[in-house]
Amino acid sequence: MKTLSSLSDIRQYFYRNDVPTYFIGATPFNLLGMDEWVRRFTFINSIDCFDGGHSSIFVPSEKPHEVFGSIEDITNHLLGHEEVAELVRSNAPRGKPYAGNAVFLMFDEETERLCKQLRLRVCFPPARLRARIDNKIMTTRIGNEAGVKSVPNALGRVAGYDQLRKLSKRHRLGDDLVVQTAYGDSGHTTFFISSEKDYAEYAEEIEKEKEVKVMKRVRCRGSALEACVTRHGTIVGPLMTELVGFKELTPYKGGWCGNEVFADAFPQKVRDFARRSAFKIGEALRKRHYRGYFEVDFLTDLDTGDVYLGEINPRITGASSMTNLASFAHADAPLFLFHLLEYTGARYELDVEALNARWADSGNIDAWSQLVIKHTGAQIAPIRSAPRTGVWELHDDGTVSFVRQQLHRRTVQRGSRAFFLRISGEGDWFYEGADLGILVTPGRLMSKGYRLTARAKAWNAGIQAHYDTARASAAQRARIEHQQAEVGGFKLL
Repeated sequence: MKTLSSLSDIRQYFYRNDVPTYFIGATPFNLLGMDEWVRRFTFINSIDCFDGGHSSIFVPSEKPHEVFGSIEDITNHLLGHEEVAELVRSNAPRGKPYAGNAVFLMFDEETERLCKQLRLRVCFPPARLRARIDNKIMTTRIGNEAGVKSVPNALGRVAGYDQLRKLSKRHRLGDDLVVQTAYGDSGHTTFFISSEKDYAEYAEEIEKEKEVKVMKRVRCRGSALEACVTRHGTIVGPLMTELVGFKELTPYKGGWCGNEVFADAFPQKVRDFARRSAFKIGEALRKRHYRGYFEVDFLTDLDTGDVYLGEINPRITGASSMTNLASFAHADAPLFLFHLLEYTGARYELDVEALNARWADSGNIDAWSQLVIKHTGAQIAPIRSAPRTGVWELHDDGTVSFVRQQLHRRTVQRGSRAFFLRISGEGDWFYEGADLGILVTPGRLMSKGYRLTARAKAWNAGIQAHYDTARASAAQRARIEHQQAEVGGFKLL
């Protein structure tokens, strides 16, 4: 096989690719547009966000299943579907050891077993390794090893409020604390505790853990950065702001609800620090035999200016569509292509230092924002009609209207327009925290003071106004409430 010696060679390699690559998950959101870069790329989804209008999306027919309690459950349900198995068999290239490549948002050891049955090559490190790194306690230790400090914290078992206070006093963390469990997302497994009453609300979840992270509570802003560990070094994407906890968008305190990427989002010293830190973390991951995509969350202390490591997500994430559709990605190659290169057997050369320098140049960063829109109320009701996926227009009176179908944000060129990817549609349900969709638009959706802009609020209200619900019976409401209590709620994105 020829050694790929330039970005042009790498792009051509994927344009001519003859091995199918499947992204298996609830929606195509995280890697939207990747089918335009990788020949024979197919999204296998449980939700038809495009109503059959996307040629690279395959949605198998509905079949009975247990209530999904995690993204891994959705992935494994799809891989076990006979229609998916037939798709993989019929598309398998002749004379190749694999029927295709498989990538996911989340997966586990059952996923690996199912892929082996289908002769799919899992293009990620082993699930066991990924799970170890995804542990927020391990994140802290990896950061310490790489020289990237976390918010002042203590790691240990907490068996009661008195013990929490002793731990806090011993490590000088103060009275206002943030307690985080090893796994889960920030909306559900991060607890803000200032009193014994606060602790009592979360005591059961905290005390069942063998170890938790107890942090000093700081006034902070979140940011995120995606990167990729390759055999030639760690490639680092742009630093993005995070939208967190806005009550208009999410019912979860501390819950992620969007991102912004623009050149002047952070002072140069903060951007440089984040990029250096991500590179160091990537190298620490490489020592653990991790290769491929990962994301780092940072926290900036608004009182001191200190930048801390938040968490490491060893996978593609909700910010991946922002990274992979950015202008620098179109000029060179999406970050995800370098991930695939590590698993497809290609030989390639890459000047990581030069690529990182180019991607750090603010002139290569265009301004975009995304909102993750959830149902924030307590209402439980079946959805009778929903806004379509595509380009929408925001009018002066605050209303929004559908313009045309579109596959991603490419043709959205001004702030009065946005691309909306619908997730919850006709026949789905409103319940607290239900993912309704993602809206992507040029420019900022937060002010300099990190408040939602009037435009952001108008877009959110305008899209939500296009959802219409019917009345649910008491039995229906009880069924949905039971399901949500059973699974505890989880993010599809």
